[in-house]
Amino acid sequence: MELTVERMGDVAVVKPTADRLDASNVKDFTQEITPVLASTPKVVLDLSRVQFVDSSGLGIFMFCLKRLNAAGGDLKIAGMTKPVRVLFELVRFHKIIEVYNENEEAVAAFRR
Repeated sequence: MELTVERMGDVAVVKPTADRLDASNVKDFTQEITPVLASTPKVVLDLSRVQFVDSSGLGIFMFCLKRLNAAGGDLKIAGMTKPVRVLFELVRFHKIIEVYNENEEAVAAFRR
């Protein structure tokens, strides 16, 4: 899986190019995002292209959050599509990981 990474100050905005984050590609996602997590403690995950997430995808969000928290950082999610937002709310992940409509909002939240 390919990820695009854009720097906005000291925050990395990471955008998966795939429309799914599931068991079929979570290993590739992990391989691609691990260097970003190691180099930047503040990450915004832009999910605007992602239409489907399964339990493996939810697990990778927790992996990212734990890695970043251990380094004194945090993970924020932006641009969720409606199907992904419904899942997030169903499993109450929005109580664990902050969710924003736009990347700029998520990046600004790091400054508060």
